[in-house]
Amino acid sequence: MSVDVEALKILAAEKKLPLERLISSIENEVAAAYAALPEHKPHGRAVLNRETGELLIYVPVLGPDGDRIDTITDNPEGFAKLADKTARKIIKEKMREAKDLEVVTEFSGSVGDVISGVVQQGRDAEIIYVNLGRVEGKVPAAEQIKGEVYKHGDRIKCFVVDVKQGEKGPEVTLSRSHPAFVKMLFALECPEIKDRIVDIVGIAREAGARTKLSVRTHRAGVSAKGALIGPQGSRAQNVMNELNGEKIDIIDFSEDPATYVANALAPAKVTSVEIVDLETKSAKVVVPDYQLSLAIGKDGQNARLAARLTQWRIDIHPDNPVTQIKAPAVDQPEVNADISPDQGA
Repeated sequence: MSVDVEALKILAAEKKLPLERLISSIENEVAAAYAALPEHKPHGRAVLNRETGELLIYVPVLGPDGDRIDTITDNPEGFAKLADKTARKIIKEKMREAKDLEVVTEFSGSVGDVISGVVQQGRDAEIIYVNLGRVEGKVPAAEQIKGEVYKHGDRIKCFVVDVKQGEKGPEVTLSRSHPAFVKMLFALECPEIKDRIVDIVGIAREAGARTKLSVRTHRAGVSAKGALIGPQGSRAQNVMNELNGEKIDIIDFSEDPATYVANALAPAKVTSVEIVDLETKSAKVVVPDYQLSLAIGKDGQNARLAARLTQWRIDIHPDNPVTQIKAPAVDQPEVNADISPDQGA
């Protein structure tokens, strides 16, 4: 049989495939197909002529002492058809691999960004399948916001967590529950973030319920909170709408731990903050009696998020202490806040 070498060269150039690697793959697979034939001869090699495109099987002829004394070609009945089928299969596989690599390379640049797609019906009811154009993304159950339901054809925004080559092609893992998703949604809404006038320092999130984020400004006269909230609250409202009503507390970051802890407990009003131990990052907070339940929050959520955001252990006391409430502390940040502000913009 013969292969159109010129067409092979054009294909290799278009798909950015190394020509020799493509030819070697064809030769190896054809040799394997030949070896599987009942009438094959031992040690047959497939060789593709780079000039003529002729594909032949070469078999060594051995002398009595086992030394090679000659080389002959072999062409069993039906082999030409088998070789042609094998070569076409390899070319098709290499084309698919090249396309997959192109897709992985393209979407790898979107890791850490927000991307839009259309919800598709899928095989697993627990996974949200998203048509991203050249590839299908997946939102696993662990990356979904509890209670959100999407139907076929809905447009959806997601955070790109990971892109890799899987066994069956490119795999794009998406998330709507990732803390950085909120940050990148604000980056899309707020040009001051892209321009590095304002940045988001930290985020603590319980997806679907509440997010706390701390912000700071790098320009006098520009309010970081005001930039994220937007005119008539429009920017923050757009983000909350995208998150289906998830509450968002935007607080001012402060280098002073006491001020930062007090700010983080918003919307509760704080009477005082005492730094108990700088090394263990423990703080005692006093709030008015009528603000105690607000400071703690439903099921301890407000205090818990404040502790995660500030990385301080917070003991909350009422003005007239009867009960001491301790907010949980964590050892590591909820999310890496160093994602580039112009990502997703």
